[in-house]
Amino acid sequence: MQSTKLLIGIVTNANACAVRCLSSNSAAIVKVHRSIYARRYPTVMVLPNGATINLSYHEPRRIIKLPLDLSLLTEAERKARIEKRKPKLKIRIDDDVEDTFNANKYLKYMKKK
Repeated sequence: MQSTKLLIGIVTNANACAVRCLSSNSAAIVKVHRSIYARRYPTVMVLPNGATINLSYHEPRRIIKLPLDLSLLTEAERKARIEKRKPKLKIRIDDDVEDTFNANKYLKYMKKK
């Protein structure tokens, strides 16, 4: 009777482990499968005016940058910020180069096989 219970316990543990065996090695290969992290991570938060604050954050992030509120800026600063966001125009210069190279002049230096 005891051996039957022991055997059932071993089979139950084997099935549970066969479904998903987690260890420290498996956590290092793939991401950790949890929504809330157990510890807090040192993070730098950058305010819109450029000031920084060191804090502990619940997710492993290096830096957090807060967005800038455009409604608080003056009209000139707002236009300057919007201009910075636009893509830069690439200036393409096409130079017409006169090519006077004549390959027939150098045929006498070619060796024939």
